[in-house]
Amino acid sequence: MKKIALDIVTPNGSVYSEHEAELVVLQTESGEMGVMAGHIPTVAPLKIGAVRVTRSNTDKDYVAVTEGFAEIRPEKITVLVQAAEKADAIDIERAKASLMRAEERLKEDKLEHVDFHRAERALHRALNRIEVAKYR
Repeated sequence: MKKIALDIVTPNGSVYSEHEAELVVLQTESGEMGVMAGHIPTVAPLKIGAVRVTRSNTDKDYVAVTEGFAEIRPEKITVLVQAAEKADAIDIERAKASLMRAEERLKEDKLEHVDFHRAERALHRALNRIEVAKYR
């Protein structure tokens, strides 16, 4: 089976790189998208979610990512996001603390000028990190 390369990049540099992926599953704004070698060139907006990488039938990696874009070419996928963490690098306690802070912000009175959209995104990021951490 042909393989495809994947590079997940943040403003701080590459977070994850794989040269022998069989399948990469991305969470796009229009739904889940599976990509294999030979895929047509595409650019897709990503939402907060997990990137699932299958290297063989039993070997999988999970990476929590924020919003961004995926540039897909027949031989390589480049994921550009603000933040990304491999499942085994996620600090679950820190993610739970972030979740609690986001929930508190969402409960605050609107008179305190809480940026609802920002708090909601923080909530989704924390939930995503907690979910991806299950795949350590």
